[in-house]
Amino acid sequence: MVHFNRRQVLSAAVAGAAFGISGSLEILPSALAQASAASPLNPNGLKFHKFKIGDAEVFTIYEGAIWREHAPGFVKNASVDEIKASLKSAGMADDKVPNSYTVTVVKLGDRTVMLDAGNGAGRSPDVGLLHANMKAAGLDPMRLNAIVVTHFHPDHIFGLYGNDDQPLYGETEIVVPEAEYRYWTDPAVIEKLAEARRGIARRVQASLQKWKTVRQVADGAEAVPGIRAVATPGHTPGHTSYRVTSGSGSLMVLGDLTSIPPVNLRNPGWHIAFDQDAVLAEATRRKVLDEVVASKTVCTGYHWGMPGAGTIAKDGNGYVLIPVA
Repeated sequence: MVHFNRRQVLSAAVAGAAFGISGSLEILPSALAQASAASPLNPNGLKFHKFKIGDAEVFTIYEGAIWREHAPGFVKNASVDEIKASLKSAGMADDKVPNSYTVTVVKLGDRTVMLDAGNGAGRSPDVGLLHANMKAAGLDPMRLNAIVVTHFHPDHIFGLYGNDDQPLYGETEIVVPEAEYRYWTDPAVIEKLAEARRGIARRVQASLQKWKTVRQVADGAEAVPGIRAVATPGHTPGHTSYRVTSGSGSLMVLGDLTSIPPVNLRNPGWHIAFDQDAVLAEATRRKVLDEVVASKTVCTGYHWGMPGAGTIAKDGNGYVLIPVA
């Protein structure tokens, strides 16, 4: 087995290294993952990665990536120079901020469940790859048993939409966090939101709120058998992570608990502009990360790039991702 020190694990070189989790995690050979377009957070250009937790098969599916120009307000309490330095220390170019999207799909027995639904088509030519990459992994996106949502930001739910804002996935059940649903469907919330967020509430209230396929799940309850909701608020008021349990194995699907690893995984006190309550998001992030470090729980993160799964380790005042190969 190849070993890396903690400050090397996020570099492009780590893509060929195994991360040595004991217990129920089975890593399948990289030959089973077909290539997609490479990016800073997907240096090997993987379309998908596949591993096991207990008896469950877990797929991380690359949905695409975008690049953001540096802006002083992206991290409210860190300078552009500090962001550049953190990118460079992770082995990445520092000219722009990369952001990628990785959707988790879990096969539990005869049920296939997708967690979040991506950006959908039209945002950028570099995103919207979810269906093609699911098919490369041997998954039929139109034969899912359920779609479970972490929160209502566009890059997580706009992929649910088909023509005329009808459900793209037909009669597939869509399970959403109760607190998140309650927040965005409140008619009074629109006037309370910043202008940039009002479009989310308007679209949810005009469409998703009326879909018969949507079911709410409370904190602590099972979204579907084997997948339990865990409230992780701050990024949005009802942001929810999910614990997948199969046999003796456990996986945490963290959604947007962190942004990309060099930003607020390495620097958990950084407050990114997309966190609606940045102070609460930081407190939630530190609490959950400490828990998964202590339990050595395997996690997936929506913005972790590919392979998009791993364990978390403490590194000084921050954390690092020890990823799958």
